Amino acid sequence: MTTTTKGEEEEESSEQVVTPWDVSAGADGKIDYAKLVREFGCSEIDENLIERIERCTKTKAHPFLRRGLFFAHRELDEIVSAYEKGEKFYLYTGRGPSSESLHLGHLVPFQFTKWLQDAFKVPLVIQLTDDEKFLWKDLQLEDCRRLARENAKDIAACGFNPETTFIFADASYMCSSFYVNMVKIAKCVTFNQAKGIFGFTGDSNIGQIGFPPVQAAPSFPDCFPHMFGMNKKSLKCLIPCAIDQDPYFRMTRDVSHRIGGYKPALVESRFFPALKGESGKMSASDPTSAIYVTDTAKEIKNKINKHAFSGGGATIEEQRENGANLEVDVPWKWLNFFLEDDEKLKEIGEKYGSGEMLTGEIKQILVDVLTPMVEEHQKRRALVTDEVLDVYFNPTKTPKVFLDLFREYEEKKFGKWEKKKGGGDSENDDLCAALEEKMKLEGATENEEGCAIGAPKSEDWLRIRKERMQRDAPTEGSKSALKKAAKIKAAAEKK
Repeated sequence: MTTTTKGEEEEESSEQVVTPWDVSAGADGKIDYAKLVREFGCSEIDENLIERIERCTKTKAHPFLRRGLFFAHRELDEIVSAYEKGEKFYLYTGRGPSSESLHLGHLVPFQFTKWLQDAFKVPLVIQLTDDEKFLWKDLQLEDCRRLARENAKDIAACGFNPETTFIFADASYMCSSFYVNMVKIAKCVTFNQAKGIFGFTGDSNIGQIGFPPVQAAPSFPDCFPHMFGMNKKSLKCLIPCAIDQDPYFRMTRDVSHRIGGYKPALVESRFFPALKGESGKMSASDPTSAIYVTDTAKEIKNKINKHAFSGGGATIEEQRENGANLEVDVPWKWLNFFLEDDEKLKEIGEKYGSGEMLTGEIKQILVDVLTPMVEEHQKRRALVTDEVLDVYFNPTKTPKVFLDLFREYEEKKFGKWEKKKGGGDSENDDLCAALEEKMKLEGATENEEGCAIGAPKSEDWLRIRKERMQRDAPTEGSKSALKKAAKIKAAAEKK
């Protein structure tokens, strides 16, 4: 899964273009996100949904949510509603490995996914599309596979819990259950539909045309039997991604019912602006076009001071008189991503926009924010040895205990996580308690070889909830039962 940053492709026409491989702004140099929402048919995230997320997770919303950087969704509200009732889900995101190291824009979806995983206490799968990069880029497959592993080290350095996170590269993982889902998805989509969704032409190689089911398949839990078992409806899926990835999952949602699965839900972000301006291009051939997680403190400072596009006045006098244009100023936009303090961000915006603050001052603030963040990432990445990485890749596909994927964990030291003692939210959850009770009664040895231990079989989630509701129903003749019967009778008479 490739997360495209705004400005990674040159503008080719006055009409904005947003596909998984091509992002170009309109004539005004901007992306019209309202238009994208209308064209794609997704929904904008509102304050009510953010408040519901905070209530059910007992966690303050991530700055990306509060500030509208992750701004659109498909059925995120339904995921939250199900979670409020005790249903669990899993997260799926990814990266297309085409460079030796990540730049800051590449970190954005992983930072948000990390927050989602911690807040909801749910498992995560991360797809590295080494096959996609081989098909689209001038790279050898061996190089793409090597880059996938190198990029995985930066992903692991974001602090994901290895007990509940599975990282896989397409060229290495392709198990039978994954392939079966791919074939089923592929049969549901005609070539004409694929051309309409992805813009394939006569010059597209057949590997490119056949790739979309590869990215679609992880939306279904039975692609990962060692984590979720073989039931396609054991869990729903939530996908954090940039909005340019929406076409993949529109296709997936359209065919999901035909292959017996749930529609994946999405939470989608705006694009990360290029250092040299929103209409600029982040390119590995131009190291000054982005800040990379390998940059030194000196390089970060030089890049921001010399190359960050400014919306401030051309002179001190002009800036004092007119203030800065925050709509185009890159340091201000980047602070919206990486400065956590809402009040401080608001103060900076007011001062810089009014002319009280100069361009050099806001650039220095950005340097002070990014430098320790990048240095901390570099320290954590240095700890990602091949042995640590193998825990995430789980090359032997050692089966997980299904319920343990929803427990509350704490990081003892880098890469070492343990379940919290004394129980967390999951242990008090009715549904998990019911499944645990079922495991004790029926045993966990009935699972097929290689499948997650205690993973729900067909209809388990719904059936067990129904059994518990019946068991907990008011006894006949009790006050609550009589009250309920009176309500039912009144409703029937009214009808």
